[in-house]
Amino acid sequence: MRGSPHVMGLLERGELRIEGQLIDASNATLYCRVQLGDEDAHAVYKPIAGERPLWDFPDGTLAAREVAAYLVSEALGWAIVPPTLLRGGPLGDGMLQLWVDVDETVDLTRLVRGRDLRLRRMALFDAVVNNADRKGGHLLPTSTGHIFGVDHGVCFHRDDKLRTVLWQWRGRPLQTEEADALTRLRTNLEAGLGDCLGDVLSGGEVAATGARIERLLATNRFPLPSGDWPSIPWPPF
Repeated sequence: MRGSPHVMGLLERGELRIEGQLIDASNATLYCRVQLGDEDAHAVYKPIAGERPLWDFPDGTLAAREVAAYLVSEALGWAIVPPTLLRGGPLGDGMLQLWVDVDETVDLTRLVRGRDLRLRRMALFDAVVNNADRKGGHLLPTSTGHIFGVDHGVCFHRDDKLRTVLWQWRGRPLQTEEADALTRLRTNLEAGLGDCLGDVLSGGEVAATGARIERLLATNRFPLPSGDWPSIPWPPF
């Protein structure tokens, strides 16, 4: 599920109708139908007005960080984040993300505790975007075999804040295709991607993203947990 112009056009211009709410989410997270002409889809709408203030992230920035995560995912070509954009809605401006139907037969606990190589890219992606909250429940396995990642509102902090349940590859050398992907991402960041991220992140946060990419390429390894803060989010699911 890549962000094709067709899908992005539906999300951007379609009429948005709220049909329910995800009650387990810490911020206002609404289940919606988006319709444009004869076409429709379900989506997740997170209005900025419903964001819970955090002590370490600026107020009203979580929706934009979700969009930034999608932009990095697309630049890597890994389709980790479902199509995502900022737009107005019934409760004001917010993030709109295409809904993903999950394969309910997948045991998430077993998936997280294993060494499923489908999650290896996600672990590296999280290191790039500095994901401070990669919970097991943020993994969306589909019936096609792909695994999406969602809930990236607390990413891109300038300080290192990586907290994740995906430490299986900590300290492991990068594979050639992973290093190549990071190299391409660095090039993209210096070109158009940097400008796009600058529309939704601060200049310092964009620069910090570049520094994390440089560090990963210099060490050629997955990062290790820091001893300065908890390395696994709580609760982990």
